Amino acid sequence: MQQPTLTTRLRRRGRSPAAAGLGLGLLITALGLLPAHLRAEAIEGKPVTLQEVGNLKLRPIAAGNFLMGRTQGDRGEKPATGVTLTQPYWLGATEVTQGQWSAVMGNNPSHFKGSNLPVESVTYSDALEFCRKVTERERAAGRLPAGYEYTLPSEAQWEYACRAGSTGDYAGDLDAMGWYSRNSGGKTHEVGGKQANAWGFYDMHGNVWEWCLDWYGNYPGGHETDRRGAPSGTSRVNRGGSWLDLASSCRSAYRRHSPSLSNLSLGFRLALSPVP
Repeated sequence: MQQPTLTTRLRRRGRSPAAAGLGLGLLITALGLLPAHLRAEAIEGKPVTLQEVGNLKLRPIAAGNFLMGRTQGDRGEKPATGVTLTQPYWLGATEVTQGQWSAVMGNNPSHFKGSNLPVESVTYSDALEFCRKVTERERAAGRLPAGYEYTLPSEAQWEYACRAGSTGDYAGDLDAMGWYSRNSGGKTHEVGGKQANAWGFYDMHGNVWEWCLDWYGNYPGGHETDRRGAPSGTSRVNRGGSWLDLASSCRSAYRRHSPSLSNLSLGFRLALSPVP
């Protein structure tokens, strides 16, 4: 199912683009910064493919609004906070695989070996170094939009993509969408083997935890624009749950945090995002 545009979502809610204030105008402004081929891909809903990075595919996500967290959730998930994302971005359709990691980094730190298995046992710093190298490579080739970089998704960007318009605990049936303790057999599985969410993203629930860019911090409640998490801290956000975890840890709103350490249930997903 193709992800709805901002204008479509506004009309479904009975709001005109003009009444939305900054949303549509900022979307158009942001799209104007992109090279023609990426501008077309954002409008038409086409993915970006990094052929030199193991054909890593990123899907476009339009600016929009959602409720982050959960009103009746765990302590770290509340108060639920309204978030507006004012600029479009791209996110990996799957978790970064070991083959894609090796194409950039020249090694494979993973415990479970397999080219199409998600890379794991990478620290936060390792993941950012992968992003930096991809940014450097794409910029040198003239394929990087002005004002954008390859990086980890912010926590808000991650949850927005995970929910894909849903408001429940999961973006669909967990057993159909994710590998977790009940069905994983005690190991990771090849990416994309389960059902995608409504916006075409795989393994947002389970398989491996995913590093997010943000420092971990409490939600403020109310409403925030382009939320970027706590200004400082001692640990970074992990999202999505893993092959090792119970179903409750794979919920869309569930948050975990850890220092920049590696383990065999923790990987990441690549984003093409506006530079803060």
